[in-house]
Amino acid sequence: MCNDCDGAFRRARGDTALAQSIRRAIDLIRRSAEHPLSLTEAADVLGVHKSTALRILQTLESARFVRRTGAGTYVLGSGLIELSELALGSMDLRQPAAAHLRALQRATGHTVHLAQLTGDEIIYIDKVDSPAFDAVKLPSRVGRAVSIYASAVGKTILAYLPRQERDRLLSHVVFEKFTDTTFTDHDALEAELARIHDCGWAVDNGEHDAYVMCVAAPVRDSRGQVIAAASITAIEVIASLDQLKSNLPLLLETADKISYELGYAPPTSASPDGEALRHLSAHAPGDHRVFGADPPVMR
Repeated sequence: MCNDCDGAFRRARGDTALAQSIRRAIDLIRRSAEHPLSLTEAADVLGVHKSTALRILQTLESARFVRRTGAGTYVLGSGLIELSELALGSMDLRQPAAAHLRALQRATGHTVHLAQLTGDEIIYIDKVDSPAFDAVKLPSRVGRAVSIYASAVGKTILAYLPRQERDRLLSHVVFEKFTDTTFTDHDALEAELARIHDCGWAVDNGEHDAYVMCVAAPVRDSRGQVIAAASITAIEVIASLDQLKSNLPLLLETADKISYELGYAPPTSASPDGEALRHLSAHAPGDHRVFGADPPVMR
């Protein structure tokens, strides 16, 4: 009986050690994505001797999760990029949206994004860069999380979530003032979300990065639930918020077409083209910061 207990204890201890090793390896991979890691740094992260750290790094390198540079440091490898592409490609949303996003980018000349709620985060799942402005790189990238309350895509998705789910997500938010236009008050954000829900689109007036402007629209699934947001983004020196808003008809039409591909049937029309322009109003969400405090016309 005691032998059985000892065996169970050893197995439990072994499982704990294995889980800890996996967590440390994941941390090591994350650190290598942030900056090149030396063997000494890797050993510190893993909490092991350099010889053990080297064996772990060699294992990760064989899987192409990390790559050894000429300087002897370790950086993120291409294996993880391939895995992320496979993961993103498996999402039902990305494939039917791709052609519509490319068409929107060509029509507007600006960078186009598609973002989705994944777990408790808003994640960019696709991006079509503007080839005309290769020298001006936006900070966004596919697979990266974006602020849930300081982005047009985040606010769009929040605005259409069931109240209980939205409250749960916002209960974890620590409001940080990124710029002068960032929402840092729960009540003010709720008022903004109500405007977005009424208008059918959102803006980002430099709320996370002062120089980045954005407009976003909801994407619905076959049940009519908002599961993602499409957006048009530009650096302010290239396009002002007003200039981006002039592309709203195209953006809304694109979002509706993607929704249609996903099986959504607009209640007012059998075609997605008739749905987009329903949502335009005289005021944009967030415009109280620029044009005054009047809310949009209620429907």
